[in-house]
Amino acid sequence: MERKVNYIEKNLIDYKEGWDFQEVLFKETIDLKIANRDGKSDTIPKNHLIFCEHPHVYTLGKSGAETNLLINEETLRQKNAQFYKINRGGDITYHGPGQLVMYPIFDLDQFFTDIHKYMRFLEEAVILTLAEFGIKGGRVDGLTGVWIDGGTPDERKICAMGVKSSRWVTMHGIALNINTDMSYFNHMVPCGIVDKAVTSMQQELGKEVDLKAVQEALKINMANIFDFDYISL
Repeated sequence: MERKVNYIEKNLIDYKEGWDFQEVLFKETIDLKIANRDGKSDTIPKNHLIFCEHPHVYTLGKSGAETNLLINEETLRQKNAQFYKINRGGDITYHGPGQLVMYPIFDLDQFFTDIHKYMRFLEEAVILTLAEFGIKGGRVDGLTGVWIDGGTPDERKICAMGVKSSRWVTMHGIALNINTDMSYFNHMVPCGIVDKAVTSMQQELGKEVDLKAVQEALKINMANIFDFDYISL
């Protein structure tokens, strides 16, 4: 089957607004799959890939501990940041300007029904993208995301991941630190891991990076790894 993915660019969007947008597409896809199963439709569900940035926000996954956010509501307001408990896997994550966020709303029945493989493919797309900018990313056994100097005392996370899946439809996704204000990570225990550092492309390269160039590279690598073509609705 020839796979098609609707490319959506949202730029800087409020986290809750972006989450609600994901939920609409997620529900549409699941509802259509159920209708197909029940013989009420024969329309192939659409796949979507959303790229965006968010204003300062901390999000806590279902398996996370609220104590991993190290500041109170008053300090959140002072930092002009928001906090949400959300329905993805994983622990606490920070999003903010200068960080590229990617949300695939994929019907994995059109790709492969294997969440572990899906996560590894997402990581691979980021690893290939980083390589194009002279950064060697990799994996750490037992931990999701993309890391620099994995397996060494200096290992540090550059890309966080957290997804939700229902009826093989995905939502949420990845957050790649590009020109991110890394001071915001001081106010949480990143991904609930107490002894690991975080980093950004800017920090690794010692210079500001063209976020749109990274987005374009990741967009291409996603299409190559997952073997699909883009459409715009």
